[in-house]
Amino acid sequence: MDTARTPTPSADDVRSAAPRGRALATEAVHAGRDDLAGRGLHAPPIDLSTTYPSYDSRGEAARIDAFAATGADPDGPPVYGRLGNPTVARFETALARLEGTESAVAFASGMAALSAVLLARAASGLRHVVAVRPLYGCSDHLLTAGVLGTEVTWTDPAGITDALRPDTGLVLVESPANPTLAEVDLRAIAHACGSVPLLVDNTFATPVLQRPAEHGARIVLHSATKYLGGHGDVLAGVVACDEEFAGALRQVRFATGGVLHPLAGYLLLRGLSTLPVRVRAASANAAGLARRLAADPRVARVHYPRLGGAMVSFEVHGDPHEVISRVRLITPAVSLGSVDTLIQHPASISHRIVDADDRRGAGVSDRLLRLSVGLEDADDLWADLDTALGRPAAADGDAGATEADGADAADGAVGAVDVVEARPVAAG
Repeated sequence: MDTARTPTPSADDVRSAAPRGRALATEAVHAGRDDLAGRGLHAPPIDLSTTYPSYDSRGEAARIDAFAATGADPDGPPVYGRLGNPTVARFETALARLEGTESAVAFASGMAALSAVLLARAASGLRHVVAVRPLYGCSDHLLTAGVLGTEVTWTDPAGITDALRPDTGLVLVESPANPTLAEVDLRAIAHACGSVPLLVDNTFATPVLQRPAEHGARIVLHSATKYLGGHGDVLAGVVACDEEFAGALRQVRFATGGVLHPLAGYLLLRGLSTLPVRVRAASANAAGLARRLAADPRVARVHYPRLGGAMVSFEVHGDPHEVISRVRLITPAVSLGSVDTLIQHPASISHRIVDADDRRGAGVSDRLLRLSVGLEDADDLWADLDTALGRPAAADGDAGATEADGADAADGAVGAVDVVEARPVAAG
């Protein structure tokens, strides 16, 4: 906790302390913490205050007016927990540094973060969204259902320019995509967007493997619940972007109340410190399992991204529900990005909310299983999968077919699993 000896830092204090040009592994450990030694601290403090005392009510009024005008972090000490929190600000600073953006704004969940982006664009009269499937099932539903008053045009990457309208406020892609791990050329898509902001959901790749802002994306979204937290014990979302848009997002967060709890901010900052190590180790496990699955006659197709990463999807010849029921070491559960390995059936859970025809058209077949690979011993994981897959079926002509580009299994395209070592990108 903060004490009288170590006063609560402002967001500006935290941001201004960090030197530029450090490697990503160094930033992961030190970003958002650079002021600690000067405050006589080693571990980041947790500020649980919801409100803060001030005897200058005129000054408070001026700061609130300034926030209402631009959404910028108020100068000086904190005002109220819904405007911002010093512990959460540390995480935001660190994530922005890792993604290579000016700012980041944290929310109570990934869906709260996406909702804030849509609301911020709609507030400017830009309610139309162009999106490429597949997306996370709830993101797909949020757009399709028009819950926030948005209208969506679904297209493939080649059709983005033609789909743009005067009221288009956003182009949305996810790469690698959930759950097929399909990848898109972010630089080409950013060019196709013209002046319309490109939002990339970077949850699966993390800034360790990919920094979309370097390829022209103006908005980067994370379900921080996943790899950024990394231990299955925190629910959060975060948007990395330029400071101007961050101001708009802070205003939406203040108005809607989708704030991140300080303890979650602390856990996320702690999670970032091991993010590069976790992603590299889990990716090595995933690449090995992808190879073994691709050679197994019980598996019809394997999806593993050229980018690498810790996610593997595969389609079985048999009943996918039986595979789910037989795992023992691997946990059958939704979510992903934890230190332990999880498996789920997207058509039944994460993408159940998507119309069945749309789901299948995006390559999410009824036999597809999604594996979030953790840090366990790779041989132990394979032993569990081997048992769960059951006895080999009769020989099949396309057994062991693999996909590295996320295409629908029905199109007949067959390629090799493109295993890429997970190397962190440089920061700074």
